[in-house]
Amino acid sequence: MSQLIECVPNFSEGQDLNVIKQITDVITCIDGVKLLNVDPGKATNRTVVTFVGQPDAVVEAAFQAVKKASEVIDMRKHHGEHPRFGATDVCPLVPVANISMDETVVYARKLAQRIGEELNIAVYCYEFAAFSDERKSLASCRSGEYEGLPQKLKDPKWKPDYGPVEFNVRAGATAVSARNFLIAYNVNLNTTSVRRANAIAFDVRESGRLLREGDPITGKIVKDQQGLPVRIPGSLRKVRAIGWYIEEYGIAQISMNLTDITVTSLHQAFEAVCRSAHDRGMRVTGSELVGLIPLKAMLDAGKYFLRKQQRSVGISDAEIIKIAIKSMGLDELGPFDPRERIIEYRLEQDKKRLTDTSLSDFMYATASESAAPGGGSVAAYLGALGAALGGMVANLSAHKRGWDNRWGDFSNWADQAKGYQTTLLQLVDEDTKAFNQVMDAYAMPKSTEEEKALRNEAIRKATICAIESPLAVMEAACASFDVIAEMAEHGNPNSVSDAGVAALCAKTAVHGAYLNVLINLKELKDQSLSESYKHRAEKLFYQAELKEQEILQIVYGKIGL
Repeated sequence: MSQLIECVPNFSEGQDLNVIKQITDVITCIDGVKLLNVDPGKATNRTVVTFVGQPDAVVEAAFQAVKKASEVIDMRKHHGEHPRFGATDVCPLVPVANISMDETVVYARKLAQRIGEELNIAVYCYEFAAFSDERKSLASCRSGEYEGLPQKLKDPKWKPDYGPVEFNVRAGATAVSARNFLIAYNVNLNTTSVRRANAIAFDVRESGRLLREGDPITGKIVKDQQGLPVRIPGSLRKVRAIGWYIEEYGIAQISMNLTDITVTSLHQAFEAVCRSAHDRGMRVTGSELVGLIPLKAMLDAGKYFLRKQQRSVGISDAEIIKIAIKSMGLDELGPFDPRERIIEYRLEQDKKRLTDTSLSDFMYATASESAAPGGGSVAAYLGALGAALGGMVANLSAHKRGWDNRWGDFSNWADQAKGYQTTLLQLVDEDTKAFNQVMDAYAMPKSTEEEKALRNEAIRKATICAIESPLAVMEAACASFDVIAEMAEHGNPNSVSDAGVAALCAKTAVHGAYLNVLINLKELKDQSLSESYKHRAEKLFYQAELKEQEILQIVYGKIGL
C-alpha cells in the first residue's frame, strides 16, 4: 500500500485571495498530491492549507509552496492576531498511512534543509523533528515572533537548524515539524448548560481543572511552593477541551482537539465523555467530526465497538465504518459520508481500478483483445476470493450458537483473512500496472547510445516489477492457507466445503502467479537475481501444493468421503 503523509502549512496571509491562490496553485501542479482544504482567516491574517499524498511529492509541493510564499508575502507589512514569524509560519508533516513517525521525521528534515539552503530562510525543526528538547515546543521556537527575529538570530542558542543566521527581512523564518494527526472533534450533550458541559470538559482534558480549597467551584485556588496554581489532571492525555453552546443546534457540546491520536484515539475520547456525562446526570446524544480523518482512526473505532458487542472484526471496511458512525452518532447533526470525510477515500475518488468494476465487467475486460488484465490479475483475484472464503467461515464460526466463548479467536482469524484479502485485491491492479510499465519501457526511443542505456534500465526495472508483483501474490496466497487450514479443522462444520473451495482458490492463485514469475524471468538479464527469484517462487509453489492437499484431506474426511 502507498505511504501517505499530510502537510498542513500555515501562511501569513488570510485576506488577499489572489496571493493565497498563487500559493495553492503551485501545490496543485505537483503530481501525486491532492489539495484537500484551504482555510483563510481574516482576523488572524493567516491561511491554513491541507494537502496529502506520497512523501516525496508532498515534500516537493511543500517546498514550492514555501518558495512561492516567500515571493508573494512581505512580512514587513504583515499584521494579525495569531503568533507568527514567517511568510510560511509553520509547515508540519503528518503520517497518515503506512509510514512511521521516524520515517516522517526524515522527510521533514529533508524539507527543512531544502528551505534553508535553497531559499535562504532560517528554519527551526520542532515537535518530533526537533534536534533538542528545547526546540520541541513551537511556542518556544517562535518566541519573539517576526519582530524579535533579528535579535534572536544573534543568539548562538537560537542558531537555526537549517539556513542562514542572517535575518530574511521579507520571508522571516519557518518552523518545520513532524507531528501526529490532530482531530477536531465535538461531542453532543442532552443539555443546554455551558457550565455543565465545561465540568465534563475539565474531567477529560489533559490540563484538567484548578484545585480549590473546599468548594470545587468557588473555593480558594491551591498553589504550590512556587506560587503556581495546582491542577487536577483530566483523564485524557494529549486532549484539549472546552464546553460551549451551539445556537444552530440548540445544544451544548464538548469541543475537543485530539492532538495525538496515537495517544488518545477518537473512540477513547468519546467513551470518556460518555462516562463523565453519565456520572453528572447527562447523556451523550452523538458527536461531530470537524474536517477529515485517517481511515485507520475510523477502523480502530469501529473495531472497538464491534469487540464490545462480541462481534467479529473481520468484516468489510464499509461495515466497520458504519458501526463507528452509528456508535458515536457522527451523523446526528448532519450526514457523514465516508467518501468525503476519510482522507484515503478522498484520494481514491479519481482513480479507476479493476477491482471497482462489476464481476461481469471484469470478466469481459479479461476476455477482450487487450493483454491486460490477464492471468496475473485473475490469479490475484482468485487468491482474494480464497482468503475471503476463509474469512467467511471464521465469521460464521464467531456467530455460531453455543460457541460464544470462542468468538474472539474466530474474530482474530477473520481479521487475518481480511488482511490477505485486501493485499491480494490490491495486487489485481498491480499486475496490470506492472505489465503496462513493461510495455512503456519497450516503447522508449533507442536511437542514441544514451537513449539505449535509459531504455535498458527502464526495461530492467519494469521486468523486476513484473516478477515481484506475482511473487507478492504467491506469498499472500500461501500465507492465507494458515487461516483456511484452521477453518477446515476447527471452524463451523457446516462450512467445511467452503474451506475446501478456499484452498483450491489459494492453490490456483499460487500456481497462476508462479507461471507469471517464470515467463518474466526469461527477460531478466541478471542471472544471480533470476536464480534468487526462481528459488523463492519454487519454494512457495511446493509449499502451496502440500497445504492444499492437507486441507482437502481434512475437508473430505469431514464430509465423509
